[in-house]
Amino acid sequence: MLTPFPTRGSMPAEEFYVDGGPQIVGLVASVTRPFCRSCDRLRLTADGQVRNCLFESQERDIRATLRDTSLIEEQRRKQIAALFRVSVDAKATGHGINDPAFLQPARPMSAIGG
Repeated sequence: MLTPFPTRGSMPAEEFYVDGGPQIVGLVASVTRPFCRSCDRLRLTADGQVRNCLFESQERDIRATLRDTSLIEEQRRKQIAALFRVSVDAKATGHGINDPAFLQPARPMSAIGG
């Protein structure tokens, strides 16, 4: 028997106690129970790209900045901060998966290390 965990907050998983606890199981049901409006997450792919949603098609390359040896550390930090700001600002209010115009990202979650 699953009993709902007290709060979900901005977590992507809705957690439940198993048989009254202490074991907990988390379910991510982003299509049937979307949490987009409260999501505060960005995704870093296995190959150094930043995605602001698993359903987002656009990715921003952070690996190139991290590996750029011509940058001094302060420049690198500023560029990384700017990249994250752009990603956060571009977050949509929802994933749009139920919209007839929705297009799956070319690289699904399993291809990005998620």
